[in-house]
Amino acid sequence: MCGIVGYVGPQESVPILLEGLRRLEYRGYDSAGVAILNGEGLKIRKTAGKISSLEDLLKTGGRPTGTLGIAHTRWATHGEPTTVNAHPHVDCTGKIAVVHNGIIENYSTLKKKLEQEGHKFTTDTDTEVIVHLIEKFYDGNLEKAVAAAVRLLTGTYGIAAICTDDRTKIVGARHGSPLVVGICDNEYILASDVSAIIRHTNQVVYLDDEEMVVISPAGIHTSTIREEAISKKIETIDWDLEMIEKAGYQHFMLKEICEQPQSIRNTLRGRLLPEEGMARLGGLNMTAAELRAIQRVVITACGTSWHAGLIGEYLIEELARIPVEVEYASEFRYRNPILEPGTIVLAISQSGETADTLAAMREAKRKGARVLGVCNVVGSTIARESDGGVYIHAGPEIGVASTKAFTSQVAALALFTLYLGRLGELSPEAGTELVRELEAIPGKIETILAGAESIRQIARANAHHNNFLYLGRGVNFPVALEGALKLKEISYIHAEGYPAAEMKHGPIALIDDSMPVVFICTQDSAYEKVLSNMEEVRARRGKIIAVASEGDTHVATKADEVLYIPRTIGPLTPLLAAIPLQLLAYHIAVERGCDVDQPRNLAKSVTVE
Repeated sequence: MCGIVGYVGPQESVPILLEGLRRLEYRGYDSAGVAILNGEGLKIRKTAGKISSLEDLLKTGGRPTGTLGIAHTRWATHGEPTTVNAHPHVDCTGKIAVVHNGIIENYSTLKKKLEQEGHKFTTDTDTEVIVHLIEKFYDGNLEKAVAAAVRLLTGTYGIAAICTDDRTKIVGARHGSPLVVGICDNEYILASDVSAIIRHTNQVVYLDDEEMVVISPAGIHTSTIREEAISKKIETIDWDLEMIEKAGYQHFMLKEICEQPQSIRNTLRGRLLPEEGMARLGGLNMTAAELRAIQRVVITACGTSWHAGLIGEYLIEELARIPVEVEYASEFRYRNPILEPGTIVLAISQSGETADTLAAMREAKRKGARVLGVCNVVGSTIARESDGGVYIHAGPEIGVASTKAFTSQVAALALFTLYLGRLGELSPEAGTELVRELEAIPGKIETILAGAESIRQIARANAHHNNFLYLGRGVNFPVALEGALKLKEISYIHAEGYPAAEMKHGPIALIDDSMPVVFICTQDSAYEKVLSNMEEVRARRGKIIAVASEGDTHVATKADEVLYIPRTIGPLTPLLAAIPLQLLAYHIAVERGCDVDQPRNLAKSVTVE
């Protein structure tokens, strides 16, 4: 949520800052601004709206020059998305500027005290207290003032600060909101995400919580917020700029839907052992004996990752025969969870920075549980703080509505299930079948994508409806939830997912000829039951769109439209069933003229609670 970019070096900073903001716009896009230091002092340009609005302002209102600057693109928390509330914010003297990601929970108390001391506030944001605190403590040393200020903050922050008294320095600090430094030749970039850096360098340093960095042409200096010097490892990013370009696609979301055959191959690569019917997961940091001793698995996640966790619950319980609970990360730590010996916790997050999931993971560790992370971003906080885990290797996901990360998370959970199952009671024959079917999934997704035009036609015919119901049973119930979430996220259509059998316990009252009902009706153990549920909808003149197994002609007699998917074994059906539902949501959103990659009120990587 929100994006930070800072630049120090020999080049003009504004073009680099704007390019970085464009890379980060998926993290927030309701206002933006820059602050540049030059011989004339501190120059601020900011506006409500997207990065394009800021670019227009810089064209018409004058583009400041200078080789040091900070920039921000916002996802509003405190205060409406107005020009006044846009970052950067400045202190009373006009000498210090700050950009901030996160939420300051004690800002009201701090603001009241600062106002009593004579500080004048001009915005509705929580961020403004930070710049006034820095002003309060500033005595000529910016990093000391930043350290003193952030030690008083409660909540989450990733900040960058500059001051007119030192036109060669940017000070960054983080707690719960990511910051990373890109290291180039005699120039440095501070950002909240490596996507703003990768065009310039693949050499980066990640800050951990309660750490600071000072960047200048002379280099970088890292310390704790208690001003204790620390040494940080330089890491190498293993992807390139091409992976965060649209590559000719109309939207990042469509590109990422179409990348799923490759992203799942990347998740599986080197981890399947066909001859043994087994998986290889070296990053778990657990011995076979420790894995066999697992008595219970708790999965914690948010949003789409939570849906992947629900599928993981079905997989692990059915194939590894270990009880599983799936918890909303936002609720997990507030209900004093019981984590007895033998319990492991899986924390699932695409970004590895999701604030609620990170808090749940830390609560689990405080209670003595072993925590494994399932995430996409190498070097992320969850990846660094977990006891072990699985990288999904889906590649950068820019579209706000997650697609390829979801299926890669499910694939990773299938690998984990296979590994656990084969250490337990899962037979070599069943393991071999699972391996074979996993290997075939990418090719089967390519088959679905090849027939995407029929899904587009169905989307066009249904884009005018304002309510949808998604129904599935067993492992396909989470697919229904995910399909509904995709539709509501990007098209703003009200959509709900339910277990198909629960429809008659309330939602059936909503069904009429203006409410399409999407059934996941594949030929598995619940097939006949789902057909009966379809009859209940037909009896009330509901319009039915079915996701069905290839070759199933019978379901076509019950449904108005059918989206066919190749056959696979039941536990892996979600990997295929999710694809047409992603495409359906995408094409409906396009038909309705919605901003697919940047849906209103949403942002990627939710780093606030």
